[in-house]
Amino acid sequence: MSSAKLRLTEDWAVVVLGFTIIFLATLGMHIPIPDYKWNNFGALQSLYTATNGMSVLYQFVFAYMIVVVGAIITGKSVKHQLLGFPIVFALTILALLLAGNAVLSDLGLEAVIFSLVIGLIIGNLFKLPQWFKDSLNAELLVKIGLVLLGTSVIFSDILKAGSLGLVQSLIVVLSVWYFAFWLCRKLKVDEELTMMISSAVSICGVSAAIATSGAIKGDSKKLSYVVSMVLITAIPMMIGMPYLARFFGFSAEMTGAWLGGSIDTTGAVVASGSLVGERALEISTIVKFSQNVLLGVAALAISIYWTYRGTPKGEHVEKPGLSVIWERFPKFVLGFLAASLLFSFVFEPATVNGVKAGIKNIQGLWFALAFTSIGLETNVKDLLAGNNAKPFWAFLIAQSFNVLVTLVVAWWLFG
Repeated sequence: MSSAKLRLTEDWAVVVLGFTIIFLATLGMHIPIPDYKWNNFGALQSLYTATNGMSVLYQFVFAYMIVVVGAIITGKSVKHQLLGFPIVFALTILALLLAGNAVLSDLGLEAVIFSLVIGLIIGNLFKLPQWFKDSLNAELLVKIGLVLLGTSVIFSDILKAGSLGLVQSLIVVLSVWYFAFWLCRKLKVDEELTMMISSAVSICGVSAAIATSGAIKGDSKKLSYVVSMVLITAIPMMIGMPYLARFFGFSAEMTGAWLGGSIDTTGAVVASGSLVGERALEISTIVKFSQNVLLGVAALAISIYWTYRGTPKGEHVEKPGLSVIWERFPKFVLGFLAASLLFSFVFEPATVNGVKAGIKNIQGLWFALAFTSIGLETNVKDLLAGNNAKPFWAFLIAQSFNVLVTLVVAWWLFG
């Protein structure tokens, strides 16, 4: 059998790599968690210790091995990965250090935001060599992070908050998705951006945009455009919404439901919920995880829609079979769902509690690496030239609609 036949598609590769990380963790592998927290120059200097340095080195070696194995099983250049990944990792460490600053952390600014900004600055101010561009694996990295994200979606935790969080998620996701879809159509936004914007606004931001892009085999530049909009709009929302809730005197439960259903990234939800209090944080996290659960259902529905779209009216056209739908369905979503089911129903609670912090830290590192790569890959001039203002306004209007609808539903269910 030729080596080409042994290669995996990227979607299957991320499932293999994600579960390699998960099972190594459950089998007892421990990767130390570096400390990036500091509040002044002296505290920053104190991070440069042998112990902390070895923790960073362990993470680097582990991540290095994963991406090299990923290159091997997907048939990409191993040499490019060996040369390029250390640079991406070093830039990501800079982003993690910035995010570790107490002032910036209190504002809810996540490492992925700094990763994206650093990547964009370097990628647009300097001419990067082609071998380095070829080494960038943004989608591979972020999809591994999404498989790992499944370990944090524990069904028993969601059910503890009762059925209200699930009810809110269903109402908000369906209403906002259809509104965004209708709006994009009215503004004549192209089909790929329409699907990605609708999913990103209504479900869970970046994760949903990537799942949708996988389902429709979307353009990576358009995905970068949507991801950038999600992260940019998340910043004012996660800072401003808690203060609006306090000004209007919303209850902690209602505020948490509003934040969890409106803000697109899980980390931003946690940051904004923390500004309100423990109960708001609990509800906001549960609501966001409830929306994350719908990721697989949405990916399947979008795969089916994209397969059957465009059939001429009144004409008999042979419908694509299940094999075509299966081909379009993003397989990494199966990894996300399988990880959630394993950690919800198979592994013992003691095992879950023992490994979840380490996996969550690696997941955060993977997302940060991915957004550094997205920034490095994204040419702002090309992006703006290929997309007029309509997708931007469609996203902003749909996001505003999302905030208002979620507020009404949160008031109805939790007020």
